[in-house]
Amino acid sequence: MAATRKNTAQAPAKSDILDAVVMLAREKDISEDLIISAIEEACKAAYRKSIKKGSAPANLAVSLTRQKGVQVFARKLVVDEVEDEANQISLDDARRIAPSCQIDDIVEMDVTPSDFGRVAAMSAKQVIMQRLREAEHGRVYDEMVDKENEILTGIVLKADARSVLLELGRTQGIMEAGDFMPGEEYHEGDHLKVYVLQVPPPSRTGAAAQIRVSRCHTGLVKRLFEMEVPEIAAGVVLIKSIAREAGSRTKIAVHSVDPNIDPVGACVGPRGSRVDRVVQELRNEKIDIIKWSSEPAEFVANALNPAHVTSVFVSDAEKICRVVVPDSQLSLAIGKEGQNARLAAKLTTWKIDIKSQTQVSELIQLQQQSGVGMPETTGSVVPDDEEDYELPSLPEDDDIL
Repeated sequence: MAATRKNTAQAPAKSDILDAVVMLAREKDISEDLIISAIEEACKAAYRKSIKKGSAPANLAVSLTRQKGVQVFARKLVVDEVEDEANQISLDDARRIAPSCQIDDIVEMDVTPSDFGRVAAMSAKQVIMQRLREAEHGRVYDEMVDKENEILTGIVLKADARSVLLELGRTQGIMEAGDFMPGEEYHEGDHLKVYVLQVPPPSRTGAAAQIRVSRCHTGLVKRLFEMEVPEIAAGVVLIKSIAREAGSRTKIAVHSVDPNIDPVGACVGPRGSRVDRVVQELRNEKIDIIKWSSEPAEFVANALNPAHVTSVFVSDAEKICRVVVPDSQLSLAIGKEGQNARLAAKLTTWKIDIKSQTQVSELIQLQQQSGVGMPETTGSVVPDDEEDYELPSLPEDDDIL
């Protein structure tokens, strides 16, 4: 099937539209073909609006040249008998345009109105700009979608009590009040490292959706340590879990797959340099780096750092660890407003019941007097320390190891 094109209408004046396309493509970093395609679609829509309703050919083509500007062509099928004048042309009429054409060939006729340039330009401009916005937003989305769960550095454009608007390169991010770090103030022009929560796709209208970011997510701490600790980036040291109360304190459990590398020491760095940089970025938020263990008792004991733990008794049935600490360590183990114990429980995913040595002794005496056995437990850990406390003897039927 051949296609023949013939000009039968007056073309608009010569145009520098291709120069504009080249300049726009360079400025917006969008392909020229994409812009030209948008212009062609816009011109088709403008043409259909500019002529009598129902008389526009269904099959249109647009030509964009430097000499003649934009031209609209009706593509008609060559047939023996015309039943649809808008889309068909007789063989005799077709051969006046292209003498060698045959039945079922396509003939293109220039149908550009004489006043098409000014009228169509106004309609086309809106469609063109919309397509350009969609293309740019789609490109930004393609660039940013891989940034989910990563850290970006943004510049504060606007800040109020409800949200902070940030510039993130070619797009913008929004940080809602619930993602603020408590106690932190934000001002226009501030540079912030933020954690990307979500990169939503452009809306159906082509509008760019704002990227959601956070300063209080645990992922921010994880990514900061990955940036500062080469052993974590290399996969030698693993971050097993994180518990955070943003702006106040974070506990992070780490494990080394290489027995020759101390995971805690790697995260702390020489003279504390690595962890200090993380603390500085988090505005002096306290960070406890904990050695992870597959043994719940040992893990819980480590998680209650900086408190010294005497013993941990594990109840698998209740998924609770009963912790014994020296009397002098009770308040430290619990922490201010229960924060240390609360973070340790989040870090380990175990319920933690903390009692001092005196409280445990009194409890055991009361249970012995009443004849009530201790809750069933399946393990304990007693750190090697001169202050280790030996629990009083328990009834023989108690299963405490």
